[in-house]
Amino acid sequence: MANFLGRHVLAEIYDCSAEILNDIKSVEKIMVRAALVAGAEIREVAFHKFSPQGVSGVVVISESHLAIHTWPELGYAAVDVFTCGESVDPWVSCNYIKREFAAQRMEATEIKRGVFPHDVSHKPVVNF
Repeated sequence: MANFLGRHVLAEIYDCSAEILNDIKSVEKIMVRAALVAGAEIREVAFHKFSPQGVSGVVVISESHLAIHTWPELGYAAVDVFTCGESVDPWVSCNYIKREFAAQRMEATEIKRGVFPHDVSHKPVVNF
């Protein structure tokens, strides 16, 4: 068993198709499919199209969430994929999104969330 609750991948996706990034139906379809290909169970989906451009949205999954904000004029998407447990790999979702956005480059960082010592009977130390 892992000593953390989840994996949170923060992805900077560059040189994407502006047409795709500005199309709410395409962005929503890609994000939903990204959750499914990773094996996630979808609970809720909410997306919004901005004027004059851009899309933001979230796919709430049983294992946590996928979220996106797009800047079509820059060919850029900010994506985060947070999964709890060991059955869903956030990298599968991120790589799928990059491919479907026809992106040239992705820079991503994984952060372990809810890191606990192996013996979780002790309360975690809170540092400010």
